[in-house]
Amino acid sequence: MFWGLSSALDLYEEYLKAFKLKDEPEAEAAEQQPKALNILICGGADPRHVIKTLAKRYTHAGKPKLRIYMLDACVEIIARNMLLLGLALEPAESFSLVCKAHLFMDIYGNSLLRPSSHHYVAAKARTLLNMICDEEQLQRLAPMLNIESLKYKERDGLEMAFSYWQPQQQVYDIQRYWEQRVRALLGPRYDHREGAFDWDLSMTLKSREGQQICSQEYRYWRESGVAFVFPEYEHCKPNKTLAAGLVRNGRTFLHRGYVGDIQTGPFCGFGLRSSEERLHNSVHGDNDYRATDITERNLLEFFHELQTQTVYEHDKDISRRYGSTKLLMTPLLTHNECDANEGQLSYDKPWLPVPDVEVHFISPMEIRELQRGAPRWQNHFDVAFVAYNYYTFLSKEFFGALREQSLFVLETKLLTVERTEHIKKFEATAKELFKSAGLRPCINYQAINAKNMQLRYKKTPGGAGDDVDEFPEEPEEVKKDFDEMGDYETRKQIEEMQDERTVQSNEKEKTKLEEIQDEPQRKGLIIEEIIDKIQEIPRKEANEKETAIQEIKKGQQIELIIDNSLKEEYETEKLDVQYRVKEEGLLIREITNEATKLTVQGKDKQEPKELDSSQQSDGSEMEFHDALSGEPVDD
Repeated sequence: MFWGLSSALDLYEEYLKAFKLKDEPEAEAAEQQPKALNILICGGADPRHVIKTLAKRYTHAGKPKLRIYMLDACVEIIARNMLLLGLALEPAESFSLVCKAHLFMDIYGNSLLRPSSHHYVAAKARTLLNMICDEEQLQRLAPMLNIESLKYKERDGLEMAFSYWQPQQQVYDIQRYWEQRVRALLGPRYDHREGAFDWDLSMTLKSREGQQICSQEYRYWRESGVAFVFPEYEHCKPNKTLAAGLVRNGRTFLHRGYVGDIQTGPFCGFGLRSSEERLHNSVHGDNDYRATDITERNLLEFFHELQTQTVYEHDKDISRRYGSTKLLMTPLLTHNECDANEGQLSYDKPWLPVPDVEVHFISPMEIRELQRGAPRWQNHFDVAFVAYNYYTFLSKEFFGALREQSLFVLETKLLTVERTEHIKKFEATAKELFKSAGLRPCINYQAINAKNMQLRYKKTPGGAGDDVDEFPEEPEEVKKDFDEMGDYETRKQIEEMQDERTVQSNEKEKTKLEEIQDEPQRKGLIIEEIIDKIQEIPRKEANEKETAIQEIKKGQQIELIIDNSLKEEYETEKLDVQYRVKEEGLLIREITNEATKLTVQGKDKQEPKELDSSQQSDGSEMEFHDALSGEPVDD
């Protein structure tokens, strides 16, 4: 609830990739680039996509005007997003990069804060309270923010949240709320919770793109709610930004305790991947660096780029290799939060300027309007991101808010601890919805059996009426072959594996065909030798049976064996023995007992006796499913 379960995205770069637009300053490429983009982030739970999109903006040749609309169902999350976005855009003179990164991590993912972090939250909350109440203050400090779409009820909720974050006698007992949630989740397994925590990480998350999360940091977070730990810090103040459902009760507040995530953790947004591959080294499953260290490195990069608009070069001495180190975790102590004095620092300096960017916080009630296809939102957004827990609000009318050329990104349940079949069912249902709404996949999900943290679909000119499928349905055997594949970093590796398996399959089929030709075997009767003359006997001739008997009589031997399983079938009262042959160009014939004995024995050179009409076969034709071989036996 308070953080997303997918990695941060540069949404403008995703848009360029989806439609294969060139990001170059040339005139021809500039004409293809959009002049403005409207981006919807529905249920993002944190500003990770906004921070990365703004930080990477300087890397693009084209810089369209961005209007980002953030929609969350909980007012306290809107207040928390304002706080985290304001921290990311604090001017350079307020904090050093490392201090800012650690402060952000503290507020973002820890249930208990350092005293300095607690003081910053209280001071920044007063500034934000002045901003939402005074339009002039808002334009002076953060002109990029727009809260016009918020109703007065939501603005009152923001005022209540910022007031609750101030130091007061009422204690937000986050440790007790956390323990209650864990006990309710595990039930009788609570006494063996360390084993349950280790199972969720080792058997679930690590097989779903969560390899960077280390065992110690994950188990400590599941136990206490503190995710990002450094040895030099002491966490003792409750993180009141994690409170939800605030209601004023006189001079105090009522709330719902803690209702956020207690199974995955805040490691997904910034802590799974980085641009430095050395940070992902591991030995026998033990990482050199924790997800905490990856989060620190990524935030340092984003904050540096926001401040300087230049490429970040990471100092290797900053990142500490605590991945395989067991840190001594001392007991957590909660101090009285009333020790924050009035003389603490105030953070009321203007935010870092980001030209041509607007961030709109819209009312939570707009999710219903989007679901119904409200006219004011029709054909409005170029990019839309929807969290997995907001999937139930999607409908065909919702996609009417997308423009003719637009990108839609859906967060999946991959980084939850739900069963694999539930995740696959969620993705399959989502794909059916997108297909019915006329959206097309940006990559071929049918052929590439990779684990998807997000599903990317696009709406192209022509809309839902365009039935041309860019990625046609794969044959069933191809799907089965890809289902056996593991995870691969790039599509090129998957295509190479596909080619290799195709060659191996062809070789196996060729070998199998040669074995069948060399040793033909079937159930029942097996024929080892068939003379060329019998094979050349034409079909459907009136004297076909007589010709076959004459050729057999001339000395060619046919070895006949009756399988024990079929013995009863042939030892009947019938006078005829079915003689079946499966060879192309040869029909099935029935030969009498007397003719068969002449054939098997091979030594009898007498002419066959004339048979009465009652003894002759009826000439019925049957398809042969058996081949004949082995030693001849008497009937």
